[in-house]
Amino acid sequence: MSTQDKIKNLIKLREEAYLGGGQKKIESQHSKGKLTARERIEELLDEGSFEEFDMFVTHRCTNFGMEKKKILGDGVVTGYGTIDNRKVFVFSQDFTVFGGSLSETFAQKICKIMDKAMEVGAPVIGINDSGGARIQEGVTSLAGYAEIFERNILASGVIPQISAIFGPCAGGAVYSPALTDFIMMTEDNSYMFVTGPKVVKTVTGEDITTEDLGGAKVHASKSGVSHFMVESENEGLMLIRKLLEYLPQNNLEDPIVTECTDPIDRMEDALNTMVPENPNIPYDMIDIIEALTDYGEFLEVHRNYAKNIITGFAKFHGQPVAIIANQPNYLAGVLDIDASRKAARFVRFADAFNIPIITLVDVPGFLPGSGQESGGIIIHGAKLMFAYGEATVPKITISIRKSYGGAHDVMSCKQLRGDLNYAWPSAEIAVMGAKGAIEVLEGRKLKEIESDEEKEKFMAEKQEEYEKEFSNPYKAAALGYIDDVIEPRNTRFRICRGLDLLATKKVVNPPKKHSNIPL
Repeated sequence: MSTQDKIKNLIKLREEAYLGGGQKKIESQHSKGKLTARERIEELLDEGSFEEFDMFVTHRCTNFGMEKKKILGDGVVTGYGTIDNRKVFVFSQDFTVFGGSLSETFAQKICKIMDKAMEVGAPVIGINDSGGARIQEGVTSLAGYAEIFERNILASGVIPQISAIFGPCAGGAVYSPALTDFIMMTEDNSYMFVTGPKVVKTVTGEDITTEDLGGAKVHASKSGVSHFMVESENEGLMLIRKLLEYLPQNNLEDPIVTECTDPIDRMEDALNTMVPENPNIPYDMIDIIEALTDYGEFLEVHRNYAKNIITGFAKFHGQPVAIIANQPNYLAGVLDIDASRKAARFVRFADAFNIPIITLVDVPGFLPGSGQESGGIIIHGAKLMFAYGEATVPKITISIRKSYGGAHDVMSCKQLRGDLNYAWPSAEIAVMGAKGAIEVLEGRKLKEIESDEEKEKFMAEKQEEYEKEFSNPYKAAALGYIDDVIEPRNTRFRICRGLDLLATKKVVNPPKKHSNIPL
């Protein structure tokens, strides 16, 4: 065979590999509103930047007639490219090839790019669309999953890992995305569960649909498994590109600071009146966040889960930051089990990847009740405290309104190594609210007063006294627990200047193999 014939054969084999499971399977994929594995990569990466690995790999299985069914690539497209000229590694499962099922060689392809990503220090993006383990391969398929899991674990906190679920992800396959930093799902075409509806029906008798068992809405709002829910794959791929703007390439680098024309000393007069005079009236913390950040931009994470706390990314004078904030508009911003877990994981991610943390506080305390106590609110609340206390990145805390009891401590207080702790004049920093405190402190006297009118008068006087003495930021400021009481409209400037101050911060935790966070 001449060189020219060999080149023609190469081109023919490449064309064969590009077709995956064939044109009919591709059309079937499109009919479901889904892109193919290669189309997803083309949409995600900068044009012309993708370099593919292992295009000619095929499986090694000889059972059940599989030796006669070999397809180039074996069901997953792997390689590297760039997003906004920054290197990323990617694998995209191909549902047109054996339903995207994972084989021994399929797993080896994924492991190869994950190993390379660790070596060069670049994020890994996994696009999942798979029927699960390839049954014909038995235990070698299961071993393949475990090889991937181990790499997810070793890469955790070293390089960012992002999972996009654009189809089925079931059985053992769900644990690889679960080990990554961020998961996104499409509303109509994706689902995740350990056991499917048929097994559930057989074992428990429960009759449930695929969507209700493990659809995007369930995992975005109830389980908290999914950080983002998108309407389409295209939206999801663009969201991944946006998310990476806030992240460094690896744990040894800082996030990229971009040029910003939004003045650091921009005054937002609306902030001076945004918090209601009545402490029992809610407001939307998102409005405050967007008034402070560059161009009013905020990428919220876990938007539909534990909505009493807000987590997300923004920029201050081009500097990416992680924002954690109580949401008075939902359950009064109280901390509960789900909110504590959600925020703790986000704090730990930000700390692992050198992203400064901005905390906006308006928290009345922890949610009371037997359900929370039996569910382990003590342990879950401790997770958030542990995360803040362990974090060594710059931490700036702004007390907006309520900061009561143990929740005050948990929300990045000075004693948990908060670097800069500011308060608005509206801040109420105390063990508890004035009304509750007086009911405890003056309970005996209240019982002795028979007239309701006299009781109300007594309560009003004592509440005013308590508020003057405790429910204001100046007591904490007098003790040095608050670094300054600031005018709300000047908050952006103080945060920007604080980030500049803390840019060279160096704090090292005591040497240890690893911490033992209360899981």
